[in-house]
Amino acid sequence: MQDRIEKLCVEKGLRMTEQRRIIARVLSQSSDHPDVEELHKRASALDKRISIATVYRTVHLLSESGIVERHDFRDGRSRYEELGTDHHDHLIDMRTGKVLEFSDPRIEELQREIAKQLGFELVDHRMELYGIPLK
Repeated sequence: MQDRIEKLCVEKGLRMTEQRRIIARVLSQSSDHPDVEELHKRASALDKRISIATVYRTVHLLSESGIVERHDFRDGRSRYEELGTDHHDHLIDMRTGKVLEFSDPRIEELQREIAKQLGFELVDHRMELYGIPLK
């Protein structure tokens, strides 16, 4: 059975090697926002022959194809998540690097209103909040 990312790859006509399938599966099953090193660790646990260079090339291909989204959360490493249809924003814990996803209709409406006040129709946006946990 194909996972979501692998199915999108096939639909877009991307050649799927066994190593790419494993990387796609690992990404599809990730509930966090792994970086290349973490993806390599998880993928190589399934197939020791997967090199970090293969992971880099694969996430670049998936990102360029609009299948996964690359995030740079100010920690010096790119992180990846499947590009979904449900919009969400991110809150990044500055101490641990943990990424929390959230969505709030009030924020979305306020952003549309601000864009309209400035003479624009909002067509896309990305919000990243950075914080430290309250004591």
